[in-house]
Amino acid sequence: MKIRKVFLIGLIFCSSFAVAQESKMEYQKFVKKFIDNVKSDNKEALGDWVVYPLKRDYPIPDVANKTDFIKRYAEIFDATLKNEIIKSTPAKGWNDMGLRGVMLNHGSIWLDIDGRLTAVNYQSKAETELRNKLIASQKKMLDPSIAFFQTPICILETAEFKIRIDNLGNNNYRYASWSIKKEMTQKPDLVINGGEFVVEGIGGNHQYEFKKDGFIYECAIIVLGEKNSPPARLRIYKGNKVTLSQDARIVSR
Repeated sequence: MKIRKVFLIGLIFCSSFAVAQESKMEYQKFVKKFIDNVKSDNKEALGDWVVYPLKRDYPIPDVANKTDFIKRYAEIFDATLKNEIIKSTPAKGWNDMGLRGVMLNHGSIWLDIDGRLTAVNYQSKAETELRNKLIASQKKMLDPSIAFFQTPICILETAEFKIRIDNLGNNNYRYASWSIKKEMTQKPDLVINGGEFVVEGIGGNHQYEFKKDGFIYECAIIVLGEKNSPPARLRIYKGNKVTLSQDARIVSR
């Protein structure tokens, strides 16, 4: 009986090992294809295997579709990033992260379990310069009372409000809101400093929380939600009571 038990354990172990090896071989195949396409600058093939929109560091616009990807390919995949990818091999440099897919080195590139490009966590010199120009342009357009910040986070719109969230530095977040009918070049109706960034679980959902006069203003960014979940949501609390809840769209991020 004991021998049979040991045999079964060994069989399960061998089976699990075989599945893991097969899985590893599968991801190494699509990693090799990805490396080869980058090496030959095969933008057409790469563009077919991107999960759109491909996020870029706000306020740089996200890559909307294949046409946009091909147009901006050289701006994103500069010599430095291409060199990092080309120097890697399917067996070296890429890490299997289970259901999240595989990542290159410390996460500069992410491919999902089907081999699709889901993230480029690298910013080229061209994108850095573009981002700096866009931030400078935003600061010029805003009312002087809020025309200072370190990093812009996002702009949300609900049925009644326009909301801008900025990082003032050292993770000190600012909430500024206008009536939906107003322009954001005008002075905000409400400004709250000292907001906090809160992460929920491992799905990517997160929120920014702001407190003023006994109220809590919660701006949730919904990355992983139900089928009909909005991309974002504004909720205002007084104690434990929700006094306002409105779905929001992310205008810029």
